[in-house]
Parts: sequence; structure tokens; C-alpha cells
Amino acid sequence: MPSPTGTPIPDGTGTNTATATGSWADSTHSVIWMTRGGFATPLNVGREPWGRHIGNLAVTAALTLLAVSNLIDVYGDWARWAAIAIPATIVGCLVALAGIRPAMRLWWQIVFLTLAQFVVGPVVALNDTTIGHVLPSLSTLAQGWQSTFGSFKYLISIEPPTGTADGSLMAVWTLGLWTAFLTGLFAVMRDAAWAMVGAIPVFAANVAAALLGTDSGWWRPISGMASAILLVVWLSARWGLLELGRWLSSLVILVLAGAIAVGACLAVPQHRVVLRDHYEPPLNPYDYTSPLSGLRSYVKDHKDDTVLTARDLPAGTPVRLAVMDRFDGNVWNLSDSRSAADSSNYRRVGTTIAEDEQGERFTATFTVDEGLADTWLPLSGAAKSVTFTSKTDASSFYYNTDTDSAIYPKGTVKGLTYTERGVIPNTPTDKQIDAADAASVDQPEAEDVPDSVSKLASAIAGGQSKGGEAARALAQKLKETGWFSHGLEGDYPSLPGHGNYRIDKLLAGTEMVGDSEQYASAMALMARELGLPSRVVMGFIPKNKDGEITQSRTEKQGAHTVTKFTGNDIEAWVEIKLDGYGWVAFYPTPKETKVPDENQDLTPPNPQTLVRQPPVPLSDPLRDEQQANGNSTLAGEDADDTGTNLFWARFARIAARVAIWGSPLWILLFAAASILLTKAVLLARARARGPARTRVVAGWGALAALAKQSGVDARGTRRDQARAMADQLHLDAASFRTLSNDADYAAFSGQDITSGQAAAYWRDVDAMRKAMLASLPRLRRWRTRLSLRGIFGELRRRPAKRHILNTGKGSAASRTSKHQGDGRTHAANAGRQRP
Repeated sequence: MPSPTGTPIPDGTGTNTATATGSWADSTHSVIWMTRGGFATPLNVGREPWGRHIGNLAVTAALTLLAVSNLIDVYGDWARWAAIAIPATIVGCLVALAGIRPAMRLWWQIVFLTLAQFVVGPVVALNDTTIGHVLPSLSTLAQGWQSTFGSFKYLISIEPPTGTADGSLMAVWTLGLWTAFLTGLFAVMRDAAWAMVGAIPVFAANVAAALLGTDSGWWRPISGMASAILLVVWLSARWGLLELGRWLSSLVILVLAGAIAVGACLAVPQHRVVLRDHYEPPLNPYDYTSPLSGLRSYVKDHKDDTVLTARDLPAGTPVRLAVMDRFDGNVWNLSDSRSAADSSNYRRVGTTIAEDEQGERFTATFTVDEGLADTWLPLSGAAKSVTFTSKTDASSFYYNTDTDSAIYPKGTVKGLTYTERGVIPNTPTDKQIDAADAASVDQPEAEDVPDSVSKLASAIAGGQSKGGEAARALAQKLKETGWFSHGLEGDYPSLPGHGNYRIDKLLAGTEMVGDSEQYASAMALMARELGLPSRVVMGFIPKNKDGEITQSRTEKQGAHTVTKFTGNDIEAWVEIKLDGYGWVAFYPTPKETKVPDENQDLTPPNPQTLVRQPPVPLSDPLRDEQQANGNSTLAGEDADDTGTNLFWARFARIAARVAIWGSPLWILLFAAASILLTKAVLLARARARGPARTRVVAGWGALAALAKQSGVDARGTRRDQARAMADQLHLDAASFRTLSNDADYAAFSGQDITSGQAAAYWRDVDAMRKAMLASLPRLRRWRTRLSLRGIFGELRRRPAKRHILNTGKGSAASRTSKHQGDGRTHAANAGRQRP
């Protein structure tokens, strides 16, 4: 083969003659080595024992389970997590183990992975949709496909614990399956260097589980240290550094592993980055603010109509709709993200809601009736879980654990049924309230509060030393001195609204008349002026004719109880946060039977002279202005005030759908690109790494690997392989024979090979590879390009250096290889020029 300068490269093959004299005859293995084309791997080395494979895969399984254990507290059910994570890990390890059989590599493994991901996984994770809990139904496969990609979004959009509904378990199945497969794929390889690569999927799984997890959990340091120790020990064993007979070195490695594990865990900051904290769900709570302004509309339009039916709700339990803690001078709204205790923090929740309230547990079923068409979902107490009869209804449920209230963007309609499992917090006695201090809560400052609020609050409760005592004094005074009227047809005149003008008219005007909308707003503002954390709650209470909560509204029907709420049961009340008791409810509204007439003194206590604001319009406004002037979004980020570009919004939706629905194509393209990239890297590594002799031998290895990938049965010596390639691919035999002779000479002659000769040899190899591919049909050509058969063996083989002793110029072995030959390989080189 000519070099770039025209100097022919030697192709000496005097290998077999070396068995008679010199170092080539030191062992019978050398003869076997030569008959195999000079490859560095001897024939008498069999497959690795099954025990070693099982051990490597056991380590793989342990590392995988430790990585995905960060998701236990996300689901809130370790048993269900284990029922998915363990089978996924085992299946991934088995698919990786199948790769030790040449017939099962690559394509069959892809088939196994596809079945495991899209058939076995949905059957295990969505077992309630299967046929007989064994066979997948169409619903199982469809939901499994959607949940494979949607489960990860579900985990970051739902407040933990998410529960195990809506296919959320497919996330841990996918993570466990692919981590176990990729790590196991490298773990069963004979070369210990690939075990280092196997640590990358484990690290990636730990990162993914941490991003999907929470910022707390007692097992995180334990799992992190255990993973680090296991990795160090396992990799040390694979590299042969850990020997049981050398206890001192083994002990050093174990101590080093522990130090690395502990040090790495201590070096990681305590605050973790969790994707859930940065996720911005497509819900702006300011679209649903200030329902308090519509309180009178329930009484006006549905006073005697049943709007909500509660089954098995404890008797006398209120039902809340909305909670508001920010007053902007016009209406009560949700606080924005600038407040530490913002009431706008509504998040998607799963089948389980994290609550630590203590009290009476209950399970109640609510049914919405005609008249309750709102975006606020009625709930009682602190919810532990909310289950809808339809999964589409559940996807539109948002809950705020700080205010124990829910938003339902789809809007409640007649017939909507859902079940709440929750806790009714314990109610403190009046004596306990009087002895309690006000809790410290960061709330937004009330704006444009009338002076009458501060003056009356100070006059009523300014001298109280305890926050609970002051709150109870405010509620009691308003209840005793105020008068009740909805201001509807036939009622005593009473303006609607709860803004600064209406509250000033209530507290400093000539008539202290109103309903719960005004009295709750007034008490909450008065409490703020006294430094008490307050918020306004709107909901339904089972009340009697006086407007007081009663248990008599709850009826017994067989083994169940039923409470029917009418439009007249709508109410607003105030909650004050007290140390040791949390948010305590106060009802400042006078009895509904305390109706004024013109002959009574309706003035508030200690009236004040104020410069009044212009009156609000009298054009039948049952609602004040509802849109808040502030910035808030569901995830705590500032809302974007700029308008949305509809074109880019549609483009983003279409692109997202293409990315999701076309994902199998992307997966296949990514797999193909990865294979081509791997082969290109290995080929470039073989071309440039090592001395010239090694590079020449690797060049022939590249040809042999390509032949195997194309289906050519090439065995025996390099000459036998060359003959088989030429015959089966119908190419020029002389070119193959020349390349094989050159590789034999580089491997066994002992002569120096220059870099220029190696580069020239590789140019001929590249030309031959192109010719080999061109000779194949199109489909077979692409199969050859994407095949990894033989690529990890042929390109890594080296010349048999250990069987060449004293191979310098003039040595015995060198002279023997030059002049003796074995009649079979050396004769072909007779008369060829040597460098």
C-alpha cells in the first residue's frame, strides 16, 4: 500500500514462523492468537460468569432505587411508589442483561424497552383501567401514552403529596426503567471503563428526582451517601482495586468512599432547586377575586332555593367559598406574591393534600344545585383530599392550603358532585380566646381605610392586652349595636358594597345598618388597625331565622346526614390568627331578626365627624369593582401586564403538540443520531489514539466491524477475513488482501511503523469502507450504519505486544519474521519492499 510519499508500507506476515524460535513459541496461546488474526483477546477467554452479571445488575438496581427514592414524599405513599419503582428497575435490568446475547442486542432491546414503557408500565401504573387487572385495555394504552409525558408536568404542577391518581406513577416507572437499563447496559460490559459511563445515568436520575421532588425529606442525605459509597466501592471492584485478601487497601477505599459521600452531601446547599417552585400554571387568581361583592345576589335571586347539598357533613359546619386578605380601599381581594402569607397561592393538587390540622375528621359529599354558578368551589374545614366523579373535573381543581379554599376555573354547574375528606379544626372556647395573643403574620397593608375605623376600633378594644380578647370585643360590639338589612325590596334601605365609603357610612354615618358583607369588612379593618392579622371569609352556614349557626338544619336520612344550603345561607365572617389556635372564626353580623325601623336610633356608637367621600353610584350595583390592581400569579411570580401575542401563543401550542405527538419519531431520530455519533467517536478514537502500529491494526478492526454489521460472516485470520469480505460483498479481493497483509505486518513484524504510513493506511481503509457500503442495498446499508455489532470489540483490539520480545531492529524475532516465514503468510510477501 503506497504511502503519501510513494513509499510502500510493509505487509510482513511472518507470524507463524515465530512459533518455532524466539518469544513467539513461549506459549501455545501465541499460536491461537495468530490464527485469529493477531487480535489481543485470546480465544480461551470465555464469557463472564453469570454471577458477575447478576452482581453488577444488583448494584445497578440499588443505585436506581436510591435515585428515585427522592419521589417518595412527592407521592406521599411509599407502598405505591415501591410497587412501581421496583418492577420498573427489574425490567430495565433484564433488558440490559439481554444485551449479553449477540442476537438480542440493539434492535430487540429497543423492542423490549418499547413494550416495557408503553404496555407493561401502563398495566402496572394504571391497573384499574386494565381487563381483569392483567390485560391492557385501549384506555390503559391511551392513558399510558399520555401519562408517559404528562406525568412529569403533573408532578411539578401539583402540590405534594400528589397521590397516585391520573397516571402520575408513570413518571417513576419511566425514570426507573431507563435509569436501570442505561446503567445496566454499561455495567454488564467486560471493560471496566464502561462502568464509569454507567454512573452518568445514575447521576442524571438523582438530579431529575431532586428537581421533581420537594425541598425536604429525611432520607435524602442517607440515599445520597449510600449512592456515593456504593458507586465508589463498585467502580473500585470493577477496576480491580478492591481485593478481599488485601484488607488494608479495601478498608482505605471504603473510608475514602464514605468521606467522599459525606463531604459531597455536606457541600450541597441546604436549599434545593425544585421545578415546582418555578412552575407557572396557566391560572391568574385575579380573574376570580372579590366574590364578596356578589353576596347579596345569592339572597336576591336564590333566597329559598337549594344551591348546595352536603351529605355526611358534621352538623353545624360552615362551608367556605373564598378567603380574602387584601383591602385596596374598594374591595377585599386576594393578596399578591409580595406577601409572605398570600391568599392567591392556588395550586393544582393530587388525590392527597398535605394538612397538619388537628380536629374532627369527616368525609362529605357535595352536590351543586341550581343557582351556584361560580368559580369558587364550596369546601369545609381543611381538606385532606377532594375526589371528583369525573377525571376531567379533577383537572380543573386548584387548592390553597393557607386559606383552605379552592378555585374551580371551569365553573360549578348543577349536578357537579365531589367528595371531600378533611378535618374540622378544634374551636377554642371564649376563655381560651381571651387569653390568646395575636399571631405574627406578614399581610399586605390595608389601603384607604377611613379614619372612623381606627377611632371606633380604639374606642372598643384599644385597651385590651390580648389579641383574642380584642377580637372578641370587636365582634361582640358590632353584633350588639348594629342593625341587619340586605337592602333588597321590602327591606330597610341599606347600600351594597364594602369599600371605604360604605364602611365609613356604616361606622360614622347616621345609620349603622347592613348585612354580613359590611360587618365582616368593618371588623377585619378594625382588627388590622389594632395589629391583629385578619381576613374575610365568604361561604354558607347552616343558620336559623336569627342567622345563628344551628345543628337543626342537618337532617337524618337512613345511615347518612344531609344538609341543604339555600341562597339565604350565604354569609361573610372574619378570621383572626391567634397563637396556638391558628385562624379563629368570628361572626360580627347582628341577628337577622334585628331589623330597624324609622323610630329607632340607628346611629353607631361614638359617631365621628368625617370628611366624606363622594357616594358610590346607585345604579343597582350588586358588585363593587372586582378586578384587583396588583401583580400576582399562581406560582408566586409577578404577572405579566403586557398583552399576549396571539400568533406566538398559537404557534407555541402547535409546536408543543407536534413535540408531544411526534415524540416517537424524535425518540427514534435521537437513538439513530446517538448510534451514529458513538460510531464516529469510536472510529476517530481508533484513527488517532496510540502508536502507529496500533492505529494500523485498529484500521483493519474498523473494516472487520463494518463487515460484521453488514452481515458478512468473516472469521479466521485476517487473510481469511479478507477473502470472505471480497466474496460476500463482490468486491476486489486484491485490495482486501493488501490491507490484511499490511495489518499483519504491523502487528507481528516488530518493525517501526511511521505516522505517515498509518495515515495512508487509514485513507485506504476509509475508501474501502465507502466501497463496502456502496455495494449494499439501500435498506441494508442503513441497517449497517445503525448497527453496533462488533464496534466495541474490533476497534479496541491491540497488537499482541506481550508475544513480541526484543523486536528492535536486528533482533532475533525481527530477523526471523523477515527471512523465515511459514510458507502460508510470509510467502505472499516475498519480494515486497520493507521500510
